[in-house]
Amino acid sequence: MQRCDYLLSQLDVLESESIHIIREVAAEFERPVLLFSGGKDSIVMLRLAQKAFAPAPIPFPVMHVDTGHNFPEVIEYRDRRVAELGVRLVVASVQDSIDSGRVVEEKGRRASRNRLQTTTLLDAIEEHGFDAAFGGARRDEEKARAKERVVSFRDEFGQWDPKNQRPELWNLYNTRITRGEHVRVFPLSNWTELDIWDYVRREELELPPIYFAHTRRVFERDGMLLADLPYANRGDDEPAFEATVRYRTVGDASCTGAVKSSAATLEQVIEEIAATRITERGQTRADDRASEAAMEDRKKEGYF
Repeated sequence: MQRCDYLLSQLDVLESESIHIIREVAAEFERPVLLFSGGKDSIVMLRLAQKAFAPAPIPFPVMHVDTGHNFPEVIEYRDRRVAELGVRLVVASVQDSIDSGRVVEEKGRRASRNRLQTTTLLDAIEEHGFDAAFGGARRDEEKARAKERVVSFRDEFGQWDPKNQRPELWNLYNTRITRGEHVRVFPLSNWTELDIWDYVRREELELPPIYFAHTRRVFERDGMLLADLPYANRGDDEPAFEATVRYRTVGDASCTGAVKSSAATLEQVIEEIAATRITERGQTRADDRASEAAMEDRKKEGYF
């Protein structure tokens, strides 16, 4: 009898696990939603959701929590991509939260709308009755995220308690909630940044051009290069200049830093990521340069 060995590649294993999670959540919850920023992680999640239900359409909407301080290239990509897939897009606006008095905009040079997203997100979840929200968090981002379960419970206030999490045995996920509660679901929990880029290459996924080297007007603040945009609150002691940069992550443009890079192609970016020893959030997110405890406190409040 001939023996056939069937071996899956690392990406195949990760893909299969993520698709299983997405299907399980779609089957167990009434109103799931996929959080979509137009960044590489959410682009990969959208492809996984597409594969999970093909040839049928994706059976849940995608939601972007829009700070109003975005990179134009990312918004253009977001609108075009969801139109191509025929997916319903829900935009939750931080500006609307400010205008309604739900949150107060920060003032000063380092003001950012990033933290204000928490209230906007929780309000949108309540308004639309979403009971499960897919997020793109990975284990290699920072330690507070690594404490999350794949199916991470949030109470009726949207809060997360890391010391009282439900156990997850193998691929058995506890999906029981009561009305008013919801879960965050992280299908990319076992992926790394390099895995994401390898998958982008394998699936030939298009990304917003800011992920590749380009010339941009920037200024330096706290050792980071920020885009010279009207809402960046650049001071007179922070001169703007042109540099060849790219972005490792997408977020609020007022606090998302670029890195000097000449990596203009997918292969060059993968080589660069393989060699780096600094996490993307530690290198490019000004608001995440906090202690592990500070980040954990933000997540307890309902932060992404």
